Amino acid sequence: MLKRLLFIISVIGLSPIISHAQEGRITGRVVDAETQSPIPFASINLREEQTGALTNEYGYFQMAMPTKVTEDSIIVMALGYKRTAMFVKRGGNMEEVILQIPKQPIQLANIVVEASKVRPLMLGAHNNSPGAGMIQGMPGSQYAFLCKNEKAKKLGFVRSVAFYIGENGFPREPFRVRLYKADGNYSAPNSDMLGESVIVSAARGGEWFTVDLTSYNIPAPEEGFYVAMEWIVSGDKFYTTNFMDNYTPYGQILRPTFEFKDSRTWSYAIGRGWNLVTLANGNSRFNAMMRAEVDEYK
Repeated sequence: MLKRLLFIISVIGLSPIISHAQEGRITGRVVDAETQSPIPFASINLREEQTGALTNEYGYFQMAMPTKVTEDSIIVMALGYKRTAMFVKRGGNMEEVILQIPKQPIQLANIVVEASKVRPLMLGAHNNSPGAGMIQGMPGSQYAFLCKNEKAKKLGFVRSVAFYIGENGFPREPFRVRLYKADGNYSAPNSDMLGESVIVSAARGGEWFTVDLTSYNIPAPEEGFYVAMEWIVSGDKFYTTNFMDNYTPYGQILRPTFEFKDSRTWSYAIGRGWNLVTLANGNSRFNAMMRAEVDEYK
């Protein structure tokens, strides 16, 4: 556990910060600007350096100062909060920093329909046998699969999402469920649809693991949406791309599917953002094996 933090910075907008003292690293905590509650699993990115860190379960983080440039921007991204930034200069040390970030609530639509006119619809992977291969993640990384509404059905709320978790690795380790709209550049994952942290863990691997989301009343976009798995760290462990170049692949292992001829999977890494996965096997593309069940209106 880090010692008591004394240096408080509000990072609403872009604030200039001049670092000083010993050379080396940035340590601190990310908290809610209003309640001062710690924010776990927030992504801390050095934009030019293309490195970063993930806050642990108690909101703490540590990372190295920039080495490639003399000045950089720290980008703080946390689920349910506004993306915020601050400047940092090379050659100094920032310790005991508290980064206060404001909430950004997600507005959910109110959908009313007769129960007799609703039935379940499965979007995404339909196979029950995975393809050869494994998808492993580092803490803070994500894989997102686009569940397309290919037949242009009229959709309601998201009922559940499911992940095919491999029998190898550590299938019972916790991970966070993410949902995104396909409104980024080139239809990449971008806007969060699920504004709360849903941390889950599977009982075992080698099968589908389903997460019930009916209580969140999330409307499914008509064109479809991304289902994503985010690898996290548990307890008071730290993860930073600066200090962990030899970090062993962590947590559960996703399995791929080759049932689609187009690339529907994007990967996210701290400091590098989203990238489309374009691996292929013959005429079929390598995709993360995920799916979603939604309401379909008759």
